[in-house]
Amino acid sequence: MHTNIYQGMEKELRVIISGGGTGGHIFPAVSIANAIKALRPDAKILFVGALGRMEMQRVPAAGYEIKGLPIRGFLRPLWKPGNIGVAFDYLKSKWLAKKILKQFRPQVAVGVGGYASSAALGAANSLGIPTLLQEQNSYAGLANKTLARKAAKICVAYEGMERFFPAEKLMLTGNPVRQALLETTITREDAVRSLGFDPSKKTILLVGGSLGARTVNESVLQHLDLIKGSDIQFIWQTGKYYHESIKQQLAGQEIPNLKVTDFITDMGAAYKAADLVISRAGASSISEFCLIGKPVILVPSPNVAEDHQTKNALALVNKGAALYVKDAEAPATLLPLAIETVQDDDKLKSLSENVLKLALPDSANIIANEVIKLAQ
Repeated sequence: MHTNIYQGMEKELRVIISGGGTGGHIFPAVSIANAIKALRPDAKILFVGALGRMEMQRVPAAGYEIKGLPIRGFLRPLWKPGNIGVAFDYLKSKWLAKKILKQFRPQVAVGVGGYASSAALGAANSLGIPTLLQEQNSYAGLANKTLARKAAKICVAYEGMERFFPAEKLMLTGNPVRQALLETTITREDAVRSLGFDPSKKTILLVGGSLGARTVNESVLQHLDLIKGSDIQFIWQTGKYYHESIKQQLAGQEIPNLKVTDFITDMGAAYKAADLVISRAGASSISEFCLIGKPVILVPSPNVAEDHQTKNALALVNKGAALYVKDAEAPATLLPLAIETVQDDDKLKSLSENVLKLALPDSANIIANEVIKLAQ
């Protein structure tokens, strides 16, 4: 057992938050930082991320300083020669992380999953700094599973997580979500009008995460005639990656009930406008649907570790709180199912009521309080 080499050195609160790679790790991390700041305005917070990953832009945009490590994921299969370089970068990252921690002198380190957190929290453990983990998914990620043994507290969003973590360290807090979604005051009517649509008609929102989801996009492209022939309005976030090619495929087609955009900045208004959402099954998105009580059809991405999105989706489906379409079946069945569902008011009502029951509100505050307790 290490003693904390910084114990009692200073009164002000100093916190390291590490992790990232996807929005699903970054939104909770920033929400926790904001909640710590609200409780302790004097707090000094430093993020540690992976160079070249999304957090290096998103965290400074949220108003926090971030240091980058040259860490990256192992190539599959593990015997690939490129992994020698990956292992070298990991050792270098751990050494750099230790240096950052010694300079910053935090009383506590928070890990939200992702490559960087394994190096930063590993370094914190070796320096005797207490650590708190936040696991977003119903199937624990590798970084958090590895760090769990030395963590003081593990905050989770799903029941049954003692499969992965020591039960006595677990705390069911839910996932912190983007505050703006909960604080939006726009009415459904105004939200629909702001998109140039008719509030008296049903509206479906299709999102595939910030980069887009090829399967969701394929599902739309294969059913343009069905969309044209329906009285339903569609908001389609293609993702930046696919936007140009989709624009070319739609060139010259008049589809007034289909609004196509690469990225939606005001997600609060988009969710408000939608009677039904089609989405991937990332943990952050699911937490948002629970908190705002939004009927949703989930299309889990098959390209994630341990197929954890399917496990996330089934946690809702088994409670009648969401519908689910397999990625491979989506191009054929997703759009017809969505059009049928959005016209069934009883179905929408029961999905909304059931998903609301699964909401764990105030997650960021609960976690922030635990972080402050650990620091003391």
